[in-house]
Amino acid sequence: MAKRDLYEVLGVAKNASEGDIKKAYRRAAQKHHPDRNPDNAEAEEKFKEAKQAYEVLSNAQKRAAYDQFGHAGVDSSAAGGGGPGAGFGGAGAGNFGDIFGDVFGDIFGGARGGAGGGGANVYRGADLRYNLDLSLEEAVTGTTVKIRVPTHVTCKPCNGSGAKKGSSPTVCSTCGGHGQVRVQQGFFSLQQTCPHCHGKGKVIKDPCGSCHGQGRVKEQKTLSVKIPAGVDTGDRIRLAGEGEAGENGGPAGDLYVQVKVRAHAIFSREDSDLFCEMPISFVTAALGGELDVPTLEGRVKLKVPAETQTGKVFRLRGKGVKSVHGGAVGDLMCRIEVETPVNLSRKQKELLEQFQQAMEEGEGKHSPRTSRWFDGVKKFFEDM
Repeated sequence: MAKRDLYEVLGVAKNASEGDIKKAYRRAAQKHHPDRNPDNAEAEEKFKEAKQAYEVLSNAQKRAAYDQFGHAGVDSSAAGGGGPGAGFGGAGAGNFGDIFGDVFGDIFGGARGGAGGGGANVYRGADLRYNLDLSLEEAVTGTTVKIRVPTHVTCKPCNGSGAKKGSSPTVCSTCGGHGQVRVQQGFFSLQQTCPHCHGKGKVIKDPCGSCHGQGRVKEQKTLSVKIPAGVDTGDRIRLAGEGEAGENGGPAGDLYVQVKVRAHAIFSREDSDLFCEMPISFVTAALGGELDVPTLEGRVKLKVPAETQTGKVFRLRGKGVKSVHGGAVGDLMCRIEVETPVNLSRKQKELLEQFQQAMEEGEGKHSPRTSRWFDGVKKFFEDM
C-alpha cells in the first residue's frame, strides 16, 4: 500500500512551523488515541500513522531528509527501527514514549536519566488512573468529589533516601556512583546497569525500617477533585504530581481521573445535545395537546400539534448541555412515540371498533400513509 504524505497525515502545509506540527499531532493523537476509541482498529492505525509522521517532522534532520527524498530518506529510522507498522511495544516503544511525553507531559511516566546522562538512574513515578462514575446531572453542572487512591508515596522517616534515620546511602564502589558500568565484549564496549546498586549509584547498608530501603511506602491518600461542568464519558482530568512518588529523587507521576457518565433513566447525550423519547396517547397525537416535558432545569410546556406522528422530533433550544470543551449550549431533542393502548375494557374495545368503522367510511383520507401502502401492495401483486 502506498504510504501517505506525512504532511497530509497531520493536515499541515509543507512550510508549517515546529509549533504548528506539534499542535496538529496533539489534535490527531487526542482524536484517535486508543483510550478514546477502544477496540477500534482504524483509529489505532491512524494514531500510529500520526505518531510516525510526528517522529519525522518534529526532527529537523529527518524532516530535511524526507523533504528531499520522501519516505526513502527516513524509512530506516522513522520509527526507531520498528518500521511503519511498529506497535506500542518493541523497538518503537522508546520513541513513542518520548514523543507522547513531549506533547502531553509524560503521560506514561517511566525512567528518565539523571543530569548529564552520567549519574545514577533517576526514575519518574508512574502515572495512575482512577475511573470515576458520575451521574448525568453531576457531569452537566460540575461537582467536587473525594476519591481514595492507593499509591506509593515518599517515605517520611527517611525522606525518600531509603536509609535508616541518622545514616545515609554510600556511593556504590562498583560503578563509582554512575549507576552504570562498561563491559568489554571483543571489539565492542557495552554500557549496562550496575549489577551491585541496580542503577541507583548508591548502596544502602542500614535500610530504613519503614520502607525497607525502598524510599517509598504504599499508602491510601484522599484527594478532593473538582469536576468542571460539561464533562462527558472519555474526558480525563489530570492532577499533576498526584501519581506515584519517583525514585532516587525523581519527580512524582500524575493522576488521571477518567470520567464515565452513567446511563440516565430519561436522557441520553450526544456532545452538547440531550435526547429523550416521549410517549403520548394516540388521542393526543390525533387531536393535539400540551405536555409537561422534563429538562435538567425543570419542567417546560410543549405544544403537540394535531395529527402528530410517531418519530416526530421537537427541538427545545438551549435545554441541552454546555460542553467543557466550549461552544454554545446544546438542545433537547424530544422524539414522539405514539403508544398503542393496552388492557382495554369491553366498552373501550366497542368504541374503538365504532371508531374504526367511521374511519373506513372516509375512504382512506384519514390514514393516507396506510392507504398508499395498501395501494402499493395491490399493484405489486398485480404486476407479478
